[in-house]
Amino acid sequence: MIRGIDLQCYENNHAHRTEEMDVERLVVRRGQPFSVVLQCTEQIPQHQDHQLNLILHLGKNNEVVLKVSDSEQDHGKWWFSQRNAQGEVMLTLHSPADALVGLYSMTVVLLSADGQILEQTKPQTFYLLFNPWCKDDSVYLPSEELLQEYILNENGILYQGSWDDITTVPWNFGQFEKDVVDICFEVLDNSPTALKNSEMDIANRGSPVYVSRTITAMVNANDDRGVVSGRWDGEYSDGVAPTRWTGSVPILRRWSEDGGQKVRYGQCWVFTGVACTVLRCLGIPTRCITNYSSAHDTDANISVDYLFNDQLESVSEGRKDSIWNYHCWVESWMKRDDLPEGYNGWQVLDPTPQERSDGVFCCGPCPVRAVKEGEVGLKYDTPFVFSEVNADLIVWIVHPDGERIQVSQNSKVIGRNISTKSVSGDFREDITANYKYPEGSMKEREVYKKAGRQVGQKNKVPGQLELFIKHAPAVHGTDFDVIIEVYNAGREDTDAQLTVTSNAITYNSIHRAECQRKTTSLTVPAHKAHKEVLRLQYDHYGACVSEHHMIRVTALLQPTDQDNIILQETNIPLKMPVLHIKIIGKAIVSRKLTAHISFNNPLPASLQGGVFTVEGAGLTEAKEIKTHGKIEPGQAVTVKFSFKPTRAGLRKLLVDFDSDRLRDVKGEATIIVRTKM
Repeated sequence: MIRGIDLQCYENNHAHRTEEMDVERLVVRRGQPFSVVLQCTEQIPQHQDHQLNLILHLGKNNEVVLKVSDSEQDHGKWWFSQRNAQGEVMLTLHSPADALVGLYSMTVVLLSADGQILEQTKPQTFYLLFNPWCKDDSVYLPSEELLQEYILNENGILYQGSWDDITTVPWNFGQFEKDVVDICFEVLDNSPTALKNSEMDIANRGSPVYVSRTITAMVNANDDRGVVSGRWDGEYSDGVAPTRWTGSVPILRRWSEDGGQKVRYGQCWVFTGVACTVLRCLGIPTRCITNYSSAHDTDANISVDYLFNDQLESVSEGRKDSIWNYHCWVESWMKRDDLPEGYNGWQVLDPTPQERSDGVFCCGPCPVRAVKEGEVGLKYDTPFVFSEVNADLIVWIVHPDGERIQVSQNSKVIGRNISTKSVSGDFREDITANYKYPEGSMKEREVYKKAGRQVGQKNKVPGQLELFIKHAPAVHGTDFDVIIEVYNAGREDTDAQLTVTSNAITYNSIHRAECQRKTTSLTVPAHKAHKEVLRLQYDHYGACVSEHHMIRVTALLQPTDQDNIILQETNIPLKMPVLHIKIIGKAIVSRKLTAHISFNNPLPASLQGGVFTVEGAGLTEAKEIKTHGKIEPGQAVTVKFSFKPTRAGLRKLLVDFDSDRLRDVKGEATIIVRTKM
């Protein structure tokens, strides 16, 4: 009697806000009904002799088999209702709001009165995702404006640079691009738990806490068949330099096509971008966060310890504490039924492999509120996140006999300008107040104490001398001045020794090379300032600057007759040229468009091995365009690139330029694509 089954993909996907993902396959969200139509050769008799049943299978080895009841009596279970029409039966399926997410296989069975199978349909598959629009789902977010951004927006902005010179990088999440949903579930299927005990893994797939923690571990390739391999040493020739990626889709596709082989290489913003794509795709509201002056506290003592010898050279050994210029992670929105009340909402998930958690490189979900209140006993990984935004910086001098003397403690330098993209447009929203009380306030010091550290002794006598670092605009390829100012606030002239170094560093504080060092003995008259100028020349920094184009200037001031030392550091991001993109033609789905991409070489040196990478969700897959020969100093380069948009709406084309001496040059163009005329 049953001829076939129409999954009504277009209507269902549209109602479940997944039509951007696919209209050929059924992709629905839990806790929201969807309908399929049985096509029959004759009317199915509606009496006791015949009964329709639905059977659902989930998991590669059918770990979960559900018989769907045709009445709603069992609250919190799958059920269906049926309506007969001319030669057709409409079946409406209702999934519970805590249903397991994944790829289901569905069979419709016609039974006789005594339970014999008379007929059954060929199995049909559909994806079930989390549903932040459903008020009973634990990822429910009651704001359409926030959902437009944190689930449906395929373009984003990642914040880089330094706390006082914030730069932006556009990122293509592409969570609705072809086959991305399949790859996201493939990532879950390759987790160590799924491979070792698939029944336990599948049984937990209704929990966003479990799923998000699994994704956090799987985005990095440190312990498992994870997606991206992290590398920070500048040697990327056997892979792709982290700065070259402009989006997540090429990374996820490469991982899947290579059978789960790790993709080389990523750094924190790459892990963050990929995690955001996967979590948004699965239906968990997610946003990307940047914390400036982010502490990496290796010994979990809520302080970052800098050690110097008598010559003011760094002597921190082994796995040392450091302050990253910035660090990126994601926040996902969910209920925390596994914690006491009050910790629902935004949760920190950090996919960058830094420290182990339960033996695995992953971090979170950790409630943002627990970080603010210093509740470091709440899971997961709250002490580590608390340190990232709240640690104190302590400077020690180590004498030749090994004795350590604490010379300064600063509670104001770590965790600044915590940033995310605004839901209202392409600008920055500062969310520092979500993570901490105002620096130096009573409440902030109270929380710091609660988190398990007695607040250290402040320096006994405030020093007479103050230290400031200022610099002119620093453009990559030019020479520029850094001014170190020593001010004497006291009534007496003071003798001191000033050591200033400039180092080429990575964004996460790895020293690539020292560019310059200058030591001066000086006498600063009372109530006066002494200025020292350090000229930074391209000839010095050009050869050793990292792919993050970052110079750190460190000044250490040691008054001759006191045992305190004043440390000031400033990170100077070198300004980069911008790529100019001009779009020729009218943007219509499936019609050819041409982009003209141009830029000028700003360096006083020629560039070789130039390559442009272009991608954009709904516009084009990632493509490379190589330049030929050398690009001389000041020379302009233009390349052309043609593509056919695949989806209508507001779209972004992202471009990266990379060469031997100049990397991470970015550009973007916003395009409104219309459906066919």
